Amino acid sequence: MRRREMLAVFAGATVPWPLVVLGQSFASVRNVGVLMGLAESDPEVPTRVGIFKQALQELGWIEGGNIRIHYRWAVDADRMRTVAKELIALQPDVIVASSSFVVDTLLRETRMMPVVFVTVADPVGDGFVTSLRQPGGNATGFTNNLSSIGGKWIELLKEIAPSTISFAVMFDPETAPGGGSFFLRPLEAIAASLAVTLKATPVRDPGQIESVLARLGRAPGCGLVVMPDNFTSIHRRLIVELAARHRVPAIYPSRYFATGGGLMSYGADLLELYRRVPSYVDRILKGAKPADLPVQSADKIELVINLRVARMLGLSVPRIMLARADEVIE
Repeated sequence: MRRREMLAVFAGATVPWPLVVLGQSFASVRNVGVLMGLAESDPEVPTRVGIFKQALQELGWIEGGNIRIHYRWAVDADRMRTVAKELIALQPDVIVASSSFVVDTLLRETRMMPVVFVTVADPVGDGFVTSLRQPGGNATGFTNNLSSIGGKWIELLKEIAPSTISFAVMFDPETAPGGGSFFLRPLEAIAASLAVTLKATPVRDPGQIESVLARLGRAPGCGLVVMPDNFTSIHRRLIVELAARHRVPAIYPSRYFATGGGLMSYGADLLELYRRVPSYVDRILKGAKPADLPVQSADKIELVINLRVARMLGLSVPRIMLARADEVIE
């Protein structure tokens, strides 16, 4: 966790709830569900939950006081369906759901209960909402990526590893937006303009991840683009470790790949989205309908460069690129 985020979480934890709530009645405790496509032991979970709870508290909603939060986690499809049904059976007033895979599972179970999503790339294409401006159903929330940033992944990786001429795009077609097509289209366009080759590389299990990285490591001039989806997020440690072992330059969609040993990342500041989600939870708890709350996009796209990994791979990061980075890991 970055220092400012840690301070914010700790600061929030020390605020006495009677001062925050300012006389709000605790006679009626509201229920909120949180469904994440991560393992409960994933180090990202406490960070995201802490920021989410802090932002709720700032709006006057105190866990254990006027609000009860029910958490559920799952990383595979069968377990996800089970915990989604469990959560719905608790009849929460609103459910917060992370990732397209999670939201898709949840909306297959309910089209009535309010859902606020976060880290969803293509809510219209996935059928979660009718339009960004007028969602029209029981779901709304915050998107973490625009398809246009896909092209930047190749540009940035080419800039840091100029000898790269062939790019593999890793994704799981079961959990990637549009089965992978949402990001593949802009990637294909920029690859054509740069006269480099692009190969869609679907993976469905850890063994396939190992095969892909071993193959890329044997072929000179190969780079890796990792698409944002639930599967690649869950297996990020394996992907990062194998990319380093096989000396494959790679770019990732989220900061926690780079802080976990990846070369670089370019994508939405996910923690900023988790800070904003409570604003919609608050409005729904006060009577607003998801159908009337427009889907919002990420305000901040961040570039993170792991300079230590770059040196290990024998790459020299241009000074201008370091100056543009939001964070450089020494």
